This record gives sequence, structure tokens and C-alpha cells, in this order.
Amino acid sequence: MAQIVCATALTLSAALFSVNTVAAPQAGKLDLTLSDFSKNKIKKLLDDPKTWQQIPQKITLCVYSPNGEHGEAFEQATSYISEIPRITKMAKDFGVTMNMTRPTNLSMVVSIEYPKLKKKATTNVALKVYTDERVLTEDFRSKRCDGAGISNLRAKQFNPFVGSIDAIGAVQTEKQLRAVMQLLAKPEFDSKMVNRDYEVVGIVPVGAAYIIVNDKNINTLAKAAGRKVAVFQFDETQKKMVQNIGAQPVSVDLATVGGKFNNREVEIMAGPAILFKPLELYKGMTDKNGKVVGGIIRFPVIQVTGTLIMHRNRFPAGMGTIAREVISKQLDPAFKFVAKMENEIPEKYWMDIHESDKPGYLKIMREARIQMTKQGYYDKDMMRILKKVRCSQQPSNFECALNDE
Repeated sequence: MAQIVCATALTLSAALFSVNTVAAPQAGKLDLTLSDFSKNKIKKLLDDPKTWQQIPQKITLCVYSPNGEHGEAFEQATSYISEIPRITKMAKDFGVTMNMTRPTNLSMVVSIEYPKLKKKATTNVALKVYTDERVLTEDFRSKRCDGAGISNLRAKQFNPFVGSIDAIGAVQTEKQLRAVMQLLAKPEFDSKMVNRDYEVVGIVPVGAAYIIVNDKNINTLAKAAGRKVAVFQFDETQKKMVQNIGAQPVSVDLATVGGKFNNREVEIMAGPAILFKPLELYKGMTDKNGKVVGGIIRFPVIQVTGTLIMHRNRFPAGMGTIAREVISKQLDPAFKFVAKMENEIPEKYWMDIHESDKPGYLKIMREARIQMTKQGYYDKDMMRILKKVRCSQQPSNFECALNDE
């Protein structure tokens, strides 16, 4: 049950990730069902004395939230605490007595007792909320954080396989992304979730990234040539893509991209709907008279994801498998929240492109993705998996008859 304790804490971390990324479910909505595989694994781990030696007395989970601990994201996410009675009851089914308390807004204490082996353990869980994702990432790297919830673009340096989910045009719909996340939570992918000291224990949806422009006349790739485009300084793939279309990349991070777009230091950026309000992007799409002159092009270029990752030696061996299953079953509230964020953006800011243009854009993204995979920017195994998912849902697509990806 030690694994469930950590999985529960990391599920909370998932809820806290990013700008309201995951909406916490209402009481009783957390899916706590487990496969027979996980149930059997828990039983074996409980009966192994080594498991009890590996339970940490204290762990620090670090998450990114631009509004800090008092923002809407944190308040919504901590409603997971209302599920404690159900989690406690579930523990009893495994012969474990569990007690979970929340002494402060940023801490939890989890105590468990297993009479069968006469074992007891208590873990103090500290939640550390960051308003700067770059600092969080460095703190995780230097082991100031035992586990972290960060954007997949940032997490790619720790696990290139999982980090490649956000490859341009590789996942085109919510349905495809859901299939990918549920597939990767299966035990057969356990080895792919581990890279050196790091293990990915969950993947969460953040929302489709759309091209956002401050001039509605920039409505084709040809018209983007020569324009200044915001690219995250830690992601070389963005810079490469912008250069491929003849545009001018301008380095930004989450702390600066909104200001540069709103002040017209960049003319084009990309991002999910959850950035619209916090970064006040409507300012960059509106002239001084209040007229909407820019827009959000309603054509996803990537499906943005967040990654929950941990240092392996800070948690009991085998915890990751169970955590991935638990977290993969909490997708519905996350996708609903993403849809809510998109629906709250006024229609006047949205732009549509001609249906006849979409196949051409998909082809361009595909060619860029293949090129960048060959150059080592994307993981080849992940590209094959993503293509398999796309073609299983859209078998008539032209790419499904080709073998170059």
C-alpha cells in the first residue's frame, strides 16, 4: 500500500500542475479502481520487507502554478483531499490501516500500519509551489524536489521518449492523446518510463496548442515568413520549425512570452487556451481602440502535456507502475477542464482556416517531424507509437500507407 500512498500524493501533484491544468473532480469522482495486475503487485510489495525499508519519512513534491498556492488551481486541486475516506477504505481491503491528515495548506502526513508483518511507516509530504517553472526544473535536477509536475517540454531532458509526445503534429486530437496516455500507463512500457535516476509516473493533458497572431492577416504559413515568432528558449524543435518556414525565432519563456506578445515584440506565438487569461493575451490581439485585430487559429499544432516525474531512489521500487495506472484513470476531469478553458475564450478571438488548407499543413508538420526525428530531436520509438495510434483511428489517412515514420 506504500505505492498507493505515493501514487495518491503524485495524483494530487498532477492536479496542481501548471495553470489550472487539471481540474480536481468532485468528491467521489476519483477513479480508485485497480487492475488485477496492480492488485497482485501491491500484495507482493506489502509482503516484501524491502518495501518497508524504502518508504521515505519525508518527500517534497514540487509543482508549477503561476498564481502560487492561493490561485484557483491550488484550491481546486486540493479538493482531492475529500477522497481520503475512500482511500482509507481501499487500504483496508489490502489489510492496511491508513491515516491521512493535512496539517497545513502545503503538507500532508500519511501513516500506514500492516499488522500481517507488524510494520508501520509515516511519510510527511511537503508540497512546494513554484511560480517559475525554470527554477522548479533546476531544483528537481539538483534533488531539492523528490517529485515534480512540469511541462513535457521541460521534462524531455529527463526522458526523451515521453518528451516526444509533444512532437509537432504527432497527436492531432483529444481522442488520440487519450489513447496514447492510457497506452503508456500499461506495464509493458515500464522500462520506457525510466531514464537514469528519473522515472515518469504520470502524464496529464494541458490542452491543444494553437497559433496565436496579433494580426488576422497572418492566416497562412506563407504570410508568417519574415515575422517574429516566440519560441521557448529550452526547446530547439520550436526554433527549427520557425526557421523552416522562413520566420524569425525570438527566445522567450513562460514569464516573458505574454509581455512580448502583448507589446508586439513578437507577432506570433503558440500555446494552449489555459494561457489566455493568465497572460492576458487578448491585449496582444486588440488595438488601442478595443478592436480585435488578431486571433487564435483554431487548428492544433500539438497536444500539450504535463509530466509527473520522480527521483527513483526516493520512492519504493515498483511505485511507478501503480502511480501511472492511477493517474491515467483521472483523465476525464482534466479534459473537461481543458474544454472549459477553450469555451471561455470569446468567439471573437478565434479564427478558422479553410478546410482545403488543413491537409497541406498536416503534411508540412509531418515532413518537419520526420526531419527532426532523423536529427535526434524526437524519439524514434515514440514517433512509431504515435503514428500507430493516429492510423488506428484514421486508417484512410495518406500517411498510413507510408513507412518513413
